[in-house]
Amino acid sequence: MKKTTTTGYDVAEHLRNPEEMAAYLEACLEEPDADAAFIAKALGDIARAKGMTQVARDAGLSRESLYKALSGDRKPGFDTILKIIKALGLKLHAEACLIPNPSKE
Repeated sequence: MKKTTTTGYDVAEHLRNPEEMAAYLEACLEEPDADAAFIAKALGDIARAKGMTQVARDAGLSRESLYKALSGDRKPGFDTILKIIKALGLKLHAEACLIPNPSKE
């Protein structure tokens, strides 16, 4: 029987343009269990696709600091997240969502 070889899937290899990067981040933000570490990891995927050195430079961070912030093991500060989002050429926006009010039911 032939052995099957598999390789790991790296989403960063498939984020080829700003629209795909924005759509990926939007999908991650909509995940019900998304927390700060999960979003930081998603930003890390986008940063790797764009080039960590350039993103670090544009965000005013060292490469090491950028890797640590976006590893998913830490929860970086909001100011750091905003710098990284801007360096990635993305924009953070807010949208009203309908949350059921249990007191009116």
